[in-house]
Amino acid sequence: MTTSITKALLYNYTYPEYRKLVADLLKEGKSTGEEQSEDLTHYSYLNDTRMNRLDKTIKVSEENSIQLKSLQNEFTWLVISEGWCGDAAQLLPVFNKMSQLSEEKIELKIVLRDENLDLMDCFLTQNARAIPKLIVVDKETSAVLAHWGPRPKAATDLILNYKKEHGIIDEAIKTELQLWYLHDKGNATQEEIIEMMLALDQELSEKKYFAKVKLG
Repeated sequence: MTTSITKALLYNYTYPEYRKLVADLLKEGKSTGEEQSEDLTHYSYLNDTRMNRLDKTIKVSEENSIQLKSLQNEFTWLVISEGWCGDAAQLLPVFNKMSQLSEEKIELKIVLRDENLDLMDCFLTQNARAIPKLIVVDKETSAVLAHWGPRPKAATDLILNYKKEHGIIDEAIKTELQLWYLHDKGNATQEEIIEMMLALDQELSEKKYFAKVKLG
Protein backbone atom coordinates (compact mmCIF):
# COMPACT_ATOMS: atom_id res chain seq x y z
CA MET A 1 0.00 0.00 0.00
CA THR A 2 2.88 2.39 0.76
CA THR A 3 3.99 2.39 -2.89
CA SER A 4 0.43 3.05 -4.08
CA ILE A 5 0.02 5.95 -1.66
CA THR A 6 3.37 7.45 -2.64
CA LYS A 7 2.46 7.27 -6.32
CA ALA A 8 -0.95 8.85 -5.72
CA LEU A 9 0.55 11.67 -3.65
CA LEU A 10 2.92 12.46 -6.51
CA TYR A 11 0.53 12.09 -9.44
CA ASN A 12 -2.89 13.56 -8.77
CA TYR A 13 -5.27 16.37 -9.59
CA THR A 14 -6.24 19.43 -7.61
CA TYR A 15 -9.98 20.04 -7.49
CA PRO A 16 -9.89 22.66 -10.30
CA GLU A 17 -7.71 20.34 -12.40
CA TYR A 18 -10.13 17.47 -11.87
CA ARG A 19 -13.10 19.62 -12.86
CA LYS A 20 -11.27 20.75 -16.01
CA LEU A 21 -10.32 17.19 -16.92
CA VAL A 22 -13.92 16.01 -16.73
CA ALA A 23 -15.18 19.05 -18.67
CA ASP A 24 -12.53 18.68 -21.40
CA LEU A 25 -13.33 14.98 -21.88
CA LEU A 26 -17.02 15.79 -22.14
CA LYS A 27 -16.26 18.14 -25.04
CA GLU A 28 -14.93 15.05 -26.82
CA GLY A 29 -17.99 13.01 -25.82
CA LYS A 30 -15.97 10.98 -23.33
CA SER A 31 -15.96 10.20 -19.62
CA THR A 32 -13.03 9.43 -17.35
CA GLY A 33 -12.08 5.80 -16.83
CA GLU A 34 -11.12 2.85 -18.99
CA GLU A 35 -14.69 1.97 -19.94
CA GLN A 36 -16.47 4.29 -22.37
CA SER A 37 -20.20 4.20 -23.07
CA GLU A 38 -23.12 6.51 -23.81
CA ASP A 39 -24.47 5.89 -20.31
CA LEU A 40 -21.22 6.84 -18.57
CA THR A 41 -20.87 9.96 -20.69
CA HIS A 42 -24.48 10.86 -19.89
CA TYR A 43 -23.84 10.44 -16.16
CA SER A 44 -20.71 12.58 -16.48
CA TYR A 45 -22.74 15.37 -18.11
CA LEU A 46 -25.28 15.24 -15.28
CA ASN A 47 -22.52 15.21 -12.68
CA ASP A 48 -20.70 18.16 -14.23
CA THR A 49 -23.93 20.18 -14.01
CA ARG A 50 -24.49 19.07 -10.41
CA MET A 51 -20.97 20.04 -9.40
CA ASN A 52 -21.31 23.45 -11.02
CA ARG A 53 -24.40 24.02 -8.88
CA LEU A 54 -22.93 22.58 -5.70
CA ASP A 55 -19.74 24.63 -6.00
CA LYS A 56 -21.97 27.70 -5.69
CA THR A 57 -24.46 26.47 -3.10
CA ILE A 58 -22.65 24.16 -0.64
CA LYS A 59 -22.36 25.79 2.77
CA VAL A 60 -20.29 24.82 5.78
CA SER A 61 -21.73 25.94 9.11
CA GLU A 62 -19.77 28.37 11.25
CA GLU A 63 -19.34 25.68 13.91
CA ASN A 64 -17.95 23.20 11.39
CA SER A 65 -15.69 25.87 9.94
CA ILE A 66 -14.27 26.65 13.39
CA GLN A 67 -13.61 22.96 14.03
CA LEU A 68 -11.77 22.59 10.73
CA LYS A 69 -9.59 25.58 11.56
CA SER A 70 -8.90 24.16 15.02
CA LEU A 71 -6.97 21.18 13.67
CA GLN A 72 -3.45 21.12 15.08
CA ASN A 73 -1.90 18.90 12.41
CA GLU A 74 -1.77 18.99 8.63
CA PHE A 75 -3.47 16.36 6.51
CA THR A 76 -3.88 15.30 2.90
CA TRP A 77 -7.28 14.15 1.74
CA LEU A 78 -6.57 11.73 -1.09
CA VAL A 79 -9.82 11.02 -2.90
CA ILE A 80 -10.37 8.21 -5.40
CA SER A 81 -12.99 9.26 -7.93
CA GLU A 82 -14.29 9.14 -11.52
CA GLY A 83 -16.29 11.73 -13.43
CA TRP A 84 -19.23 9.39 -14.05
CA CYS A 85 -19.78 8.59 -10.35
CA GLY A 86 -22.94 10.19 -8.97
CA ASP A 87 -21.82 9.96 -5.34
CA ALA A 88 -18.48 11.58 -6.18
CA ALA A 89 -20.26 14.48 -7.87
CA GLN A 90 -22.26 15.11 -4.70
CA LEU A 91 -19.35 14.73 -2.29
CA LEU A 92 -16.29 16.25 -3.95
CA PRO A 93 -17.68 19.82 -3.76
CA VAL A 94 -18.22 19.25 -0.02
CA PHE A 95 -14.66 17.96 0.42
CA ASN A 96 -13.33 20.94 -1.53
CA LYS A 97 -15.25 23.50 0.50
CA MET A 98 -14.14 21.92 3.77
CA SER A 99 -10.50 21.84 2.74
CA GLN A 100 -10.66 25.48 1.69
CA LEU A 101 -12.05 26.48 5.08
CA SER A 102 -9.41 24.55 7.01
CA GLU A 103 -6.85 27.33 6.49
CA GLU A 104 -4.38 24.96 4.78
CA LYS A 105 -4.69 22.26 7.46
CA ILE A 106 -6.18 20.01 4.78
CA GLU A 107 -4.96 19.64 1.19
CA LEU A 108 -7.31 17.94 -1.25
CA LYS A 109 -5.84 15.68 -3.94
CA ILE A 110 -7.83 13.55 -6.39
CA VAL A 111 -6.87 10.44 -8.35
CA LEU A 112 -8.85 8.41 -10.86
CA ARG A 113 -9.87 4.93 -9.79
CA ASP A 114 -9.11 3.14 -13.06
CA GLU A 115 -5.61 4.60 -13.16
CA ASN A 116 -4.95 3.56 -9.55
CA LEU A 117 -6.49 0.11 -9.12
CA ASP A 118 -3.66 -0.99 -6.84
CA LEU A 119 -4.59 1.84 -4.48
CA MET A 120 -8.33 1.25 -4.90
CA ASP A 121 -7.94 -2.42 -4.00
CA CYS A 122 -6.50 -1.42 -0.62
CA PHE A 123 -9.77 0.34 0.24
CA LEU A 124 -12.57 -1.90 -0.99
CA THR A 125 -16.10 -1.65 0.36
CA GLN A 126 -17.60 -5.12 0.80
CA ASN A 127 -15.11 -6.36 -1.82
CA ALA A 128 -16.28 -3.72 -4.32
CA ARG A 129 -14.35 -0.83 -5.86
CA ALA A 130 -16.88 1.68 -4.59
CA ILE A 131 -16.11 5.39 -4.98
CA PRO A 132 -15.54 8.05 -3.90
CA LYS A 133 -13.12 6.95 -1.22
CA LEU A 134 -11.52 9.62 0.96
CA ILE A 135 -8.17 8.53 2.41
CA VAL A 136 -6.79 10.65 5.27
CA VAL A 137 -3.00 10.92 5.17
CA ASP A 138 -0.67 12.51 7.72
CA LYS A 139 1.03 15.20 5.64
CA GLU A 140 4.22 14.99 7.70
CA THR A 141 4.81 11.23 7.41
CA SER A 142 2.52 10.19 4.50
CA ALA A 143 1.02 7.57 6.83
CA VAL A 144 -2.58 6.55 6.16
CA LEU A 145 -4.66 7.41 9.23
CA ALA A 146 -8.20 6.52 8.15
CA HIS A 147 -10.58 6.33 5.21
CA TRP A 148 -14.19 7.28 4.60
CA GLY A 149 -16.74 6.55 1.92
CA PRO A 150 -18.20 5.90 -0.49
CA ARG A 151 -21.14 7.80 0.99
CA PRO A 152 -22.58 8.97 4.35
CA LYS A 153 -24.23 6.37 6.58
CA ALA A 154 -27.80 7.49 5.92
CA ALA A 155 -27.24 7.30 2.16
CA THR A 156 -25.58 3.90 2.53
CA ASP A 157 -28.55 2.63 4.55
CA LEU A 158 -30.90 3.93 1.85
CA ILE A 159 -29.11 1.88 -0.80
CA LEU A 160 -28.75 -1.25 1.37
CA ASN A 161 -32.42 -1.25 2.37
CA TYR A 162 -33.54 -0.84 -1.23
CA LYS A 163 -31.28 -3.64 -2.42
CA LYS A 164 -32.51 -5.89 0.38
CA GLU A 165 -36.11 -5.29 -0.66
CA HIS A 166 -35.72 -5.30 -4.45
CA GLY A 167 -32.53 -7.28 -5.00
CA ILE A 168 -31.06 -4.76 -7.43
CA ILE A 169 -29.74 -1.23 -7.73
CA ASP A 170 -31.74 0.43 -10.51
CA GLU A 171 -32.52 3.91 -11.81
CA ALA A 172 -35.32 4.35 -9.26
CA ILE A 173 -32.99 4.13 -6.26
CA LYS A 174 -30.32 6.16 -8.04
CA THR A 175 -32.86 8.96 -8.44
CA GLU A 176 -33.96 8.59 -4.81
CA LEU A 177 -30.32 8.78 -3.70
CA GLN A 178 -29.76 12.00 -5.64
CA LEU A 179 -32.88 13.47 -3.99
CA TRP A 180 -31.48 12.47 -0.59
CA TYR A 181 -28.28 14.35 -1.35
CA LEU A 182 -30.29 17.35 -2.54
CA HIS A 183 -32.24 17.57 0.72
CA ASP A 184 -29.26 16.81 2.98
CA LYS A 185 -27.16 19.65 1.46
CA GLY A 186 -23.89 17.99 2.49
CA ASN A 187 -24.61 18.20 6.21
CA ALA A 188 -24.33 14.48 7.02
CA THR A 189 -21.03 14.27 5.15
CA GLN A 190 -19.63 17.25 7.04
CA GLU A 191 -20.65 15.91 10.43
CA GLU A 192 -19.22 12.43 9.86
CA ILE A 193 -15.93 13.68 8.45
CA ILE A 194 -15.39 16.38 11.07
CA GLU A 195 -16.01 13.86 13.86
CA MET A 196 -13.43 11.59 12.26
CA MET A 197 -10.91 14.40 11.73
CA LEU A 198 -11.14 15.73 15.28
CA ALA A 199 -10.49 12.25 16.67
CA LEU A 200 -7.56 11.68 14.32
CA ASP A 201 -6.10 15.08 15.10
CA GLN A 202 -6.21 14.45 18.85
CA GLU A 203 -4.69 10.99 18.46
CA LEU A 204 -1.91 12.29 16.22
CA SER A 205 -1.12 15.17 18.57
CA GLU A 206 -0.88 12.79 21.52
CA LYS A 207 1.46 10.46 19.60
CA LYS A 208 3.72 13.36 18.67
CA TYR A 209 3.72 14.65 22.26
CA PHE A 210 4.66 11.30 23.78
CA ALA A 211 7.31 10.73 21.09
CA LYS A 212 8.85 14.08 22.01
CA VAL A 213 8.74 13.27 25.71
CA LYS A 214 10.36 9.88 25.07
CA LEU A 215 13.19 11.54 23.18
CA GLY A 216 13.66 13.81 26.17
